[in-house]
Amino acid sequence: MISLFSIVSPTELALAFAVATLAGVIKGLVGFAMPMILISGLGIFLSPELALAGLILPTLVTNGMQALRHGWKAAWSSVKQFRLFLGVGLVFLLVSAQFVRVLPANVMLLIIGIPVTIFAFMQLIGFGFTLAAPSKRVEAAVGAFAGFIGGMSGVWGPPTVAYLTALNTPKDEHIRVQGVIYGLGAVALLGAHIGSGVMRLQTLPFSVFLLVPAVLAMQIGLRLQTRIDQVTFRKATLVVLLIAGLNLVRRGIIS
Repeated sequence: MISLFSIVSPTELALAFAVATLAGVIKGLVGFAMPMILISGLGIFLSPELALAGLILPTLVTNGMQALRHGWKAAWSSVKQFRLFLGVGLVFLLVSAQFVRVLPANVMLLIIGIPVTIFAFMQLIGFGFTLAAPSKRVEAAVGAFAGFIGGMSGVWGPPTVAYLTALNTPKDEHIRVQGVIYGLGAVALLGAHIGSGVMRLQTLPFSVFLLVPAVLAMQIGLRLQTRIDQVTFRKATLVVLLIAGLNLVRRGIIS
């Protein structure tokens, strides 16, 4: 705790606990948005680097829980189905993680927020696009984009969710595939930011601290998620995606 209080104050810890709790509930409900909520919420009162370090372990653990919710066989099936997305995304994530201290934060936020906002808004008003079947070209492009922004910000959910939504992926599979993709991405993110210096002995206790509220709150969200149907799930996903996108754009403009 001495190490923990050396980088954050008790007030900041309490606020971080609240942010992680909200992120956990939303994560359990729609399967994503934990990194977005954490990076956005923690970034209000902490440095972007510390906020990024804080989200790494909660993201890793909760996505592992989500990916394995239906067992190893189902998770492995998802890995094989989206292997192109995962492979391309991994390469771009490892490369872009080294730019985290170079690219202006507002540029990064706008790169993520603008396309996400447009996609979610179009889907909600009925002018969205769908894919009749998976496309290797589209999958590789989305994987590259998701990996690139994920390495710099820890946020790769929006393009992933947009792709799965465009495929009209069933709710349970949607949740599981997200967990597999984000979980493997989180492993890569951890390794990349050990290398970049974002995750180190000084920042590790903060990330460990955020595990408790994130994991417990996720269980609440999962209970809520089992009670909603496919149509409601899709709308809830798009609403969260739209709010997240608008918040990223706002931060990109005013930062």
